[in-house]
This record gives sequence, C-alpha cells and structure tokens, in this order.
Amino acid sequence: MGKQKKNKAYVNSSKKKNNSSPVWLFWTIGILTLGLIIFLFSGALENDDTTTADISYENQPYLGEKDATVNIIEFGDYKCPACKNFNESFFPLIDKEMIQTGKVKFYFLNYPFINVDSERSAIFGETVYKELGNETFWKFHKTLYEKQPDDQNLERQDIFTEKFLTETLGEVTSDEDVKKVTETWKNKDIEKALKTDETLVSELGVTSTPTLFVNGKKFEGTSLEDLKKMVDDAVKESK
Repeated sequence: MGKQKKNKAYVNSSKKKNNSSPVWLFWTIGILTLGLIIFLFSGALENDDTTTADISYENQPYLGEKDATVNIIEFGDYKCPACKNFNESFFPLIDKEMIQTGKVKFYFLNYPFINVDSERSAIFGETVYKELGNETFWKFHKTLYEKQPDDQNLERQDIFTEKFLTETLGEVTSDEDVKKVTETWKNKDIEKALKTDETLVSELGVTSTPTLFVNGKKFEGTSLEDLKKMVDDAVKESK
C-alpha cells in the first residue's frame, strides 16, 4: 500500500506533489519510529526472557552446601560425548573451586534427545535418585558417564540397555538396592520427574548439551574463568 501511494504521487502534477510530500514524509517518519519502538520493546522482552529465568530446584539432585546462594544447572544427555568430556574434564574444576568451597549448589537435569537409550537412562537415573537418594545418584551419574563408549559411532545405537544400566548401578551400590530400583523404574510416576526436566528445557530454550544456567541465567562463556566470574557476580547480586 505504501509503495502504491508513493508511485502515484510521482506521476501527479507538481502542485499535488508539494501537497502530498509532507504527508508521505509524516507517514514514513511515523512508520520508522513505530518500527524502532517495536524493535526496542521486543528486544527488551527477549532480554527479560533469556537473561533470568524463575527456576524451581525442588526434588532435583544436587551437589554442594544446602545454604549456598548460587545454583548451577547442567542440562545433559547420558549419550552425549560432549557431556562425557564436560564431566571428566571441566566438572572436576567446578567441584574443586566452586562446590567444595561452598559457593554453589550444582544440579543435573535431563535433556535426553540423542537416542532411545538417552531417555531410558534418564528415567533410570531419576529412579535411582527417588529410591536411593542424592549420594547414590551422583555415584551412578559419574559411573554412567565414565562407561559411555569412546567410539562416537555408537552414539546413535542402543547401548544403555536395562541390563547395562542395572549392572552399572550394581558397581556403586548393593544388589538389594539394584533390585529396589529395577522394580520401580518402569513405574509411570517416575516419568513425571523427567517431564519436569523436559518442560524446563522447553521453557528455557535449551537446544544442546551440556548447557549451564547460573541462578537462572544462561552461561554463554567458554572457560572456567568465565564461569567463575558469572558465579562471583551472582554471589554479589544475592547479597
């Protein structure tokens, strides 16, 4: 519509051009101003949505002091090679410098998207947490990542079978505990815990693993120093 009016103005007499030019200029300025306002406003909304999220940490496994003021979440998939690397190289530094010093509570939430055994192992892990508690969950969690095959060609193959998972759990706890978990893990109620994680994945716009959030803010850095700075800033903000 705007282009049609402008073209019509060019073929009219010079008198009509003089009359219509201020109107055209007025509408052009108005449209540009409105566009700028919409752009700035939508940008503000986007920043509000992605900068800080209101996250419930209830009934989620964590490491660290209960009264730590900073919460770090790792969204991970047990079949993800990058997550394996993160847990074997980057996480020990986080543990030493942030968790053990009482600065942060570190949470793991599931984002099982790679293969069918991603979801199976996520539900199994949720069952371990529910039936055996926080300490055994983290032992299982660590061992399962250690046993992820180094051959990345196996990433899309069904490796974490029920037998594999129960044997892995048996490496960190008793046969009695293993039996308790295997009797419970197919219960549909356990799947609700996974759905809670997946809902949060969707709400936060998580698209890859591992992804970290610090007190509801997505970590965009690339180094331990970047993460330490973000944690230190979060500590200051919490005071």
